[in-house]
Amino acid sequence: MPRGKSHRRSQAMKRRVAEQLAVPVRSLLAREDVPTRMYLFQRLMSVFQGRGTGYRHRVGRWPISPFTGKSHKLVIPPESPDKKFVFVVGDSHLRHFADGFVALPEGCLSFAVSSTPGACASELEKEVVHTQLDRTPSLVVVLAPSNNLTASRTVTEAASDFGRYLATVCSRWQKVVVLDFPPRLTVEVELQTLLSQEYHRVAARMSVKYYSVAEHFPMDRLHLWARDGVHLSDTDGGMDILGQLIWTVSFLHLSEAPPATTPPTVSQKNPPVRRVVPKLVVTGPDPLPRPHPSEWTLVGQGKKGDTVSTIPLCPVRFSADILEEMDKVLPSDLDSVEFTASLPTGKKVSSSASKWWIFIYLFFM
Repeated sequence: MPRGKSHRRSQAMKRRVAEQLAVPVRSLLAREDVPTRMYLFQRLMSVFQGRGTGYRHRVGRWPISPFTGKSHKLVIPPESPDKKFVFVVGDSHLRHFADGFVALPEGCLSFAVSSTPGACASELEKEVVHTQLDRTPSLVVVLAPSNNLTASRTVTEAASDFGRYLATVCSRWQKVVVLDFPPRLTVEVELQTLLSQEYHRVAARMSVKYYSVAEHFPMDRLHLWARDGVHLSDTDGGMDILGQLIWTVSFLHLSEAPPATTPPTVSQKNPPVRRVVPKLVVTGPDPLPRPHPSEWTLVGQGKKGDTVSTIPLCPVRFSADILEEMDKVLPSDLDSVEFTASLPTGKKVSSSASKWWIFIYLFFM
């Protein structure tokens, strides 16, 4: 006999009860290990999940952009020669800065604001391409697009769109920084952290500074957000914190001195000193040939029968200056005098040769 519907219901109930009883005990005990303060915070967040307690002004009507089909507003302040001009680009988080409900701190800075509510990275890129400014900004602050949390299918896709968007901004202006998007109460914290990290990696690969803001918006301070849990509150501190962050990032970046480009130091080694050995150039008659040592004999004491021998001479050459000094000692007029010197051969020597022999004799005395 076929069983009815009531039997199938009873069987399904038994399976559900069995599944509930099969839950590990460890997971049930884990709840008791949670600190009381954290448990109360989780209970509070479950009550106000996705809801802020702050106040935000009512949204006004803006012109529709022909490039993206979204509302868009560009506010450019009058030129101030004593202030540096900063251009801020972003989505609806900048809306009430553009409307004037919340004032950006100024001081030494002057801000232009471009806001496109609901725009993702690719749509913000289109607006940047067609943006016309009356002067070149000293700095461009890009508010990271938070709408890619819902517009993109994956974090990788969102990071790719952001990379193209940031590259377009850097192609138009020289100095660019990125400020992280304010967190949302309606999206899991892990997903927002993952997207911020991917944005940060993209900016780092392009050598663009990326400033995080998550620590300035604690998730337990619900008054920092409006009731939609997405936008910051206007009068309860949320937008004021964002404005201070924009000003601080701009001021710090513009105050940074450019790195000094010092020329590379080249180690200069002293070149080796070349020692020049002077050469003695001698002019004059050819030297006399030196006799062989076997032909030398000792000079006697003047006794009869001793052989008078010559003194072995070394061939010496003198420069013109020395010869001139020699001529002063032995004047050249002695050339006309002839005398006989004791030579090994006993021959008569001319006066010019005798002058050399006399000088050599005096030199060795």
